[in-house]
Amino acid sequence: MSAPDRAQRVRDLYIAFAAGDRNSVERTLADEFTFSSPLDVGLSRAGYFERCWPGAGQGQRFEFVRLVEAGDEVIVTYEMTRSDGGRGRNTEILTFKGDQIIGAEVYFGWNLQ
Repeated sequence: MSAPDRAQRVRDLYIAFAAGDRNSVERTLADEFTFSSPLDVGLSRAGYFERCWPGAGQGQRFEFVRLVEAGDEVIVTYEMTRSDGGRGRNTEILTFKGDQIIGAEVYFGWNLQ
């Protein structure tokens, strides 16, 4: 999969998350997917859907600050606006195997005004 395809796949992933489109997200995440953040290190795919999915479908808007491909990874920094107007900025490193994501490292904590 080429860089533009992976970058678009990443954009589509965030749009699907904001829309609560679990079927699209499930097709994007490989069975061996793992998720790590400062709060949750090494969640399995099932653990991701249990712990993180409840935040999906809340009409978030994502503005992509950077999408950079480095080998099998896409580094994405985004600014998110929640439906209540609150804003934050995160950086994530998404690792691909073929056209699916097998890992996510999430770094968060910036609140924007």
